[in-house]
Amino acid sequence: MLDFIDSDELPSVEFENITVTTFRLLHRVASYVYGFTERKVDADLNIEKLTQQGIPRGPLWGQLKQGFDVEFAGEQLKSHDYLIFKHKPRKVVIAGDNDQPDLLFAACEDAQALVHEATYTEEMAEKAGDVGHSYAKLVADFAESVQLPNLVLTHFSPRYQINPHATPSIEDIRKEAYSGSLYLARDFSEYTLDKTGRFSELAGE
Repeated sequence: MLDFIDSDELPSVEFENITVTTFRLLHRVASYVYGFTERKVDADLNIEKLTQQGIPRGPLWGQLKQGFDVEFAGEQLKSHDYLIFKHKPRKVVIAGDNDQPDLLFAACEDAQALVHEATYTEEMAEKAGDVGHSYAKLVADFAESVQLPNLVLTHFSPRYQINPHATPSIEDIRKEAYSGSLYLARDFSEYTLDKTGRFSELAGE
């Protein structure tokens, strides 16, 4: 038997290696954006900081190293404040249907990649009116404003062309709105985000 949980009632959930956060978007029906953040990142204790603050070597150090918050001298010590991570926790954000990319600000904090729909061209969106979807330039403007390094557009208008000499093309968006790495998702496309933060599309078989 399956249990269905309303996303509004579960803004954040932790699994063994990943934390999933949920934020509501704006669409004609309920729609959400999900942030997937890596949890278990190799880290070393910041021994210099611990020593400077007079935190004694022993069980407290071990608990902080394992990612647990501890209490010392009446203060709560946050584990992440005393760790030096070997790489930045990886984070990918995947959004559902949405016509206001600005709602993604909190979800995209510290993210390396955003997957977002771009159902219309700007011209089509202006003609269609309020339809609950975004157009590519609107999403690209947002991604640029928060300096997201990678943007994957999906559910995009068939009018967009891969051919850079056709109009409208994805090259138009690169030139006008976005300086990061821009991808047009295709059915069954796969992407990877490595520990250095490098995002790339995997070659198909």
